Amino acid sequence: MQGALSWSLSVQGLFQGRRSREKRTMTGTRLLLTVALLCSCTQLLAEANSWWSLAMNPVQRPEMYIIGAQPVCSQLPGLSPGQRKLCQLYQEHMVYIGEGAKNAIKECQYQFRQRRWNCSTVDNTSVFGRVMKIGSRETAFTYAVSAAGVVNAISRACREGELSTCGCSRTARPKDLPRDWLWGGCGDNVEYGYRFAKEFVDAREREKNYAKGSEEQARTLMNLQNNEAGRRAVYKLADVACKCHGVSGSCSLKTCWLQLADFRKVGDLLKEKYDSAAAMRISRKGKLELVNNRFNSPTQEDLVYIDPSPDYCLRNETTGSLGTQGRLCNKTSEGMDGCELMCCGRGYDQFKSIQVERCHCKFHWCCFVKCKKCTEIVDQYVCK
Repeated sequence: MQGALSWSLSVQGLFQGRRSREKRTMTGTRLLLTVALLCSCTQLLAEANSWWSLAMNPVQRPEMYIIGAQPVCSQLPGLSPGQRKLCQLYQEHMVYIGEGAKNAIKECQYQFRQRRWNCSTVDNTSVFGRVMKIGSRETAFTYAVSAAGVVNAISRACREGELSTCGCSRTARPKDLPRDWLWGGCGDNVEYGYRFAKEFVDAREREKNYAKGSEEQARTLMNLQNNEAGRRAVYKLADVACKCHGVSGSCSLKTCWLQLADFRKVGDLLKEKYDSAAAMRISRKGKLELVNNRFNSPTQEDLVYIDPSPDYCLRNETTGSLGTQGRLCNKTSEGMDGCELMCCGRGYDQFKSIQVERCHCKFHWCCFVKCKKCTEIVDQYVCK
């Protein structure tokens, strides 16, 4: 009886030990899965963040931080490790990077104001949302105009003496400038703006090390190409500006310098590049190549894309499309802003709104203009 009892106890202990080991194994497996999931979520969150968020979250100037306060760079969201290092070295530049990003977003929204995708911002972290995960024409334009915005803002800040590491432009005198005109003044430092923007904006892409020929590598190369196209657009459009000197404006002498073009011209040029962007794919050698060889290969000034654009007609959480429901449209237009195309055939609603405008303006001596306010009831149309 005792032998049977001891055998029963030993078997029971064996099963208890096995269950204990299985429980520990299951607990360990759950722990590993939880850690993997956390790492995955962290990586996705890091990828979703972007330095574009500097436009949405105002950057304080370094001199506004009191001694002993947390460094500015640790408080800025969306920076990659390389960009954070550059921030630590050039803290005073961050305000102007934010300004450049803000100007780029405004220009993007202007250029696409009459398109189904209108460059809408969705939050303060990823800025444009999931739609930027797709390597489309729209993404290509966004990367290009953002890089251009940084070049523009940093170049202007150099000229205005806001940055300690740069000053006025040192561009050589143009060969076609008349000999009796002076080359001087304080020009926009496009050379410095170009170099710094290349270091900062491209840092995130250059930190990545994907397998040769992979889709991830294709997207990285696409981003680098479009960043460069944006920077070159600013560089290409910068031109010579001159000021006359002389008695009573006789212009007997001229002083000339290098000056940035208005950013609207940069946006217009990049919009043309968007319309003629080249469809690319990744080769086995890890280089982008044309999908259709009948077209000319893109230069460093051209935009490229690797994915077709999503359907921007309907709201789609997967692609990040916001849809066109509620968008204003032009009933009489046959273009993209027309109700037929903007509303994707769903129809539109009509409503009346009151617009207030300045009218009957008169000049009074001296020296101001006085206007009246006129109200007008106008018909407007929104997509269903």
